[in-house]
Amino acid sequence: MGTSLGILLDEMSLDFVTHDAAHVEAMNRDGATIEGEVTRCVKVRAKLPSQMEGQYDLIIFAVKQRETHAAASFIKPFLKEDGCIVTVQNGLPEIELAKFFDRDRIYGCTLSWSAETVSPGIVRVTSETGFHLGLGAYGKGSRLEEISLLFAHAGVLTVGNLMELRFAKLSINAAFSTLSAVSGLTFYQLAKKQKKLVLTLMREVFAVARAYGCEKLPQNGYDLLKVFDGLFAGALLPVAMNDYRETRSGMLRDIEAGKRCDVDYVAGAAIRAGKEKGVELPVMTSAVALVHDVENGLAEIAPDTLKLIEIAG
Repeated sequence: MGTSLGILLDEMSLDFVTHDAAHVEAMNRDGATIEGEVTRCVKVRAKLPSQMEGQYDLIIFAVKQRETHAAASFIKPFLKEDGCIVTVQNGLPEIELAKFFDRDRIYGCTLSWSAETVSPGIVRVTSETGFHLGLGAYGKGSRLEEISLLFAHAGVLTVGNLMELRFAKLSINAAFSTLSAVSGLTFYQLAKKQKKLVLTLMREVFAVARAYGCEKLPQNGYDLLKVFDGLFAGALLPVAMNDYRETRSGMLRDIEAGKRCDVDYVAGAAIRAGKEKGVELPVMTSAVALVHDVENGLAEIAPDTLKLIEIAG
């Protein structure tokens, strides 16, 4: 996702920093390439973390959430005293970043599309949503307008209340990414075949969002509260996810690669936020436990495994 965003911001003066040496070598040699809804190759400056030097005015933070603590600690000396950091991670990542940076220097940005690495230097967009971004400030936001001018180069930008933007994306990720990791299904297949389960998980996140004072949940030009909390939500769900026919959870790819996934930082973030406000998420909690069973070899990745998640009523 960081590579795809960087390519979309190719008019800017950016360094691409990743610990993937093959990715760095390929980008420096051949350029960084994005495929899918658009095809573009741009010349970039790619570096390993060990090759970083000097200080940056702006750092766009796109690491896996389980790497946030270590990565934030590492990059802190590379951020200017008056510099800011913009996280494009899923979940509620600003909470962890605030342990390292003053909250007034932290901004969050949600990205509508999904992408995966095809080979070193090449990423493929697996959705057909266009490129929508939601930007908000975690603190006072004194540089919000300046940063918005930068991020507007990448696509259609919405600037708004960060918690509303975060919970909008979280309701989608916590439902679809979690269930995809268990079932192996695409987001569209889940929307077609598992409507009740998907909507139950989304609405549990909606309840948490309301507890935090969110009045709307803007995503891709729509208010998810209006679209998916009404009588016609089941009919609208497959229509809304039609552009995600090829999208499977990044957590699924991690599990298949023998890695621990980020479910505790996505769906788990919603559960922890709910506890802060006294809102229980029983079905989400069951789904997260099932993902861990899959990670530990106690359950298989299959559509039928979803039957182990019980929905009351």
